[in-house]
Amino acid sequence: MNTNKNIYFIAIGGSAMHNLAIALHLSGSQVSGSDDEIFDPSKGRLEKYGLLPEKMGWDDSRITSDIDVVILGMHARENNPELKKAQELGLPIFSYPEYIYEATKEKTRVVIGGSHGKTTITSMILHVLNFHKKENDYMVGAQLEGFEVMVKLTDSAKVAVLEGDEYLSSPIDRRPKFHLYSPNVALLTGIAWDHINVFPTFENYCEQFEIFINIIEEGGSLIYFSGDPEIEKLVAKSDKNITFIPYSTPQYNIQNGVTTIVSEEGNYPLEIFGEHNLQNLNGARLVCEQIGITSKEFYSAIQSFTGASKRLETVAKNSSTHILKDFAHSPSKLQATTKAVKNQYPERELIACIELHTFSSLNQEFLGQYKNTMLAADKAFVYFSPKAIEHKKLAMLSENEVKNAFFSENVTVFTNSDELMKTVKAINFENKNLLLMSSGNFDGVNFEELGNEILNK
Repeated sequence: MNTNKNIYFIAIGGSAMHNLAIALHLSGSQVSGSDDEIFDPSKGRLEKYGLLPEKMGWDDSRITSDIDVVILGMHARENNPELKKAQELGLPIFSYPEYIYEATKEKTRVVIGGSHGKTTITSMILHVLNFHKKENDYMVGAQLEGFEVMVKLTDSAKVAVLEGDEYLSSPIDRRPKFHLYSPNVALLTGIAWDHINVFPTFENYCEQFEIFINIIEEGGSLIYFSGDPEIEKLVAKSDKNITFIPYSTPQYNIQNGVTTIVSEEGNYPLEIFGEHNLQNLNGARLVCEQIGITSKEFYSAIQSFTGASKRLETVAKNSSTHILKDFAHSPSKLQATTKAVKNQYPERELIACIELHTFSSLNQEFLGQYKNTMLAADKAFVYFSPKAIEHKKLAMLSENEVKNAFFSENVTVFTNSDELMKTVKAINFENKNLLLMSSGNFDGVNFEELGNEILNK
């Protein structure tokens, strides 16, 4: 991989885009870029490496013939003036998944796909490889503890571990990102309809995963969760010349709030918990076996894994209260996460808060998918912002519509974040847990400050 390139990023502020920009800067390339808005943590991290654009906005005068490569982010639009100029000059234009494939095409590519659990499984694999000092390249969609940059591309690593997102690659490449990686080892966690603005029917969404299976390299392998009926259907109909390896929930027990894996290799107490996480762990173990890590080596390493950022992450805790945050927003993940916390602490009351924040979750047609997803909580608070609905140009929702969609008496709906937080803070949290779930932050709530305030009452 030639590291002495002049690389320009259009929409440099994205989660994966800014990490790729920093990674290429650290590898010796000359990196610059633009965006019309950049928020933290991307903003602070780009600034740290001298990569933050001096001015926000698009300016086609920045696009010059001495640029070797343009990397185009999904945040830009087809009529972006910088993109138009790059096309006029005939510059090579890549989406970031295209660029990552080009940089890893001579390596063994491990791609983790599915509607949920991708970041956690990718993180688990990286944790185990690092524990055993096995060199690897990687790309993961969330900031992980102990990692400065979430993309690494080298000449020397023989294995690349990539999180395979099914969202579109760029404004001029409407293929899902995970269709571009051609994995040697692939994993699918499950299929639960999402991104309905791009995949308008469940059948259309499922089709993307069928295509993914078909682009696995001949002689490669697909590790898949056998408890997912949609993946089972795709595996049953596939005639691809690959090895199919199913996984399920491993044997475990819970004592005093600690989950322990029970295996042939021995018993291993974990930092993480929840059936969904344990399924992820089993999938990660089988991936690691495919790239030379034994089960015993895997278990010895995974014991110290504390979880991916914002995935059942501890905000604050004491002897009678555990406050957690999670990225959960899709119906299946919401249900699994709520159930996991309740099962881990069955003797404690669970207060669960969800912010409907994504295009799908705020869509009237999709809302019914949330039926019965919060039944495991003793009290369920559902928040949505009417301003977010306006911004996404969707039909306005009423509080009653949202409550009826969840179809459970334990649900209270809020449209004002301050009112929600006032209600939460008024609760006596002795022998109670609080779970905060959102792909946002409930319109500016500082989770750490909230956690400290609740525990110090």
